[in-house]
Amino acid sequence: MTKIAILGANGRLGRVVAKAFIDAGFDVRAVTRTGKVPAELKGATAVAGDALDRALLISATQGVDIIFNGLNPIYTDWGKCLPMAENVMAACRANNALHLFPGTVYNYGSPMPQVITEQTPFHPTTEKGRIRVAMEELFRREADAGRVRTIVLRAGDFFGGTGSGGWFDLVVAAKMEKGIYTAPGPAELTHEWAYLPDFAVAFVGLARNLDKLGFYEAINFPGHAVTDLDIKAAAEKALGHKLKLSFMPWWVLRAGSPFVAMWREIVSMSYLRFEAHRLVSARLEEVIGEIPHTLLDRAVAEAMQDIGIAVAPSHQAA
Repeated sequence: MTKIAILGANGRLGRVVAKAFIDAGFDVRAVTRTGKVPAELKGATAVAGDALDRALLISATQGVDIIFNGLNPIYTDWGKCLPMAENVMAACRANNALHLFPGTVYNYGSPMPQVITEQTPFHPTTEKGRIRVAMEELFRREADAGRVRTIVLRAGDFFGGTGSGGWFDLVVAAKMEKGIYTAPGPAELTHEWAYLPDFAVAFVGLARNLDKLGFYEAINFPGHAVTDLDIKAAAEKALGHKLKLSFMPWWVLRAGSPFVAMWREIVSMSYLRFEAHRLVSARLEEVIGEIPHTLLDRAVAEAMQDIGIAVAPSHQAA
């Protein structure tokens, strides 16, 4: 049985990916700082490991075949990203493990390409974009030297899953129970979203088709390239009633950004909410076959339920 270590298994992405690999019959090791995992990851082996402690991380991942790198510090802690990435590479080398990594669209900077393919060049214009590019350059160097095989799967903003801290739960759905849909940008702007259960199943598909993949590949995950009006309509179907459209007060964040570090970091990435973009792939279907894609109405209803929003009985997810 293939053994996979999930780094960041308590995070929103890590727990969804861990569950997908458990359901697919992999031997899953959930690595967290505390050594504890949520009840939904029954079937995983919980192990304590700190990605900033190289020796501990190597020990926590000992004997695995694959390391899924779900580490994602909060916006104000991104100075940790490269040291963590270097330690993950050391753990992969020590265990001769494949490295699976979730890529972002931060790499492309502003202005955003409206259509992003696997061949679209990086052009980071923010510190976070530059950090992400530096991480992927590190992974490519390790692969080119024959030390660590890496497969990157790139996605847009996450929704779905029981974790918190994303645009969907913090902004879009924050006031739905009060009858309000909050758009983070222009309501008719196309934005790339990834429904996490679909994204996780795509990672399982990659892990099952390694014979079709090179030693280093960066592949796009085409999720839901939709507008806020599309998501609002899906949410209204799930709730069984209309929502009032409101907009995120960016002027408040911009005014307060010199004084609030988190607001400053959010404002630095605000271009993503005002520049249309979508991911397309010429590669993913070649490797895994049909790309996992939950229809938007169902995905939004399930994502709402995941964060505790009651939906109408006729629209409840199975």
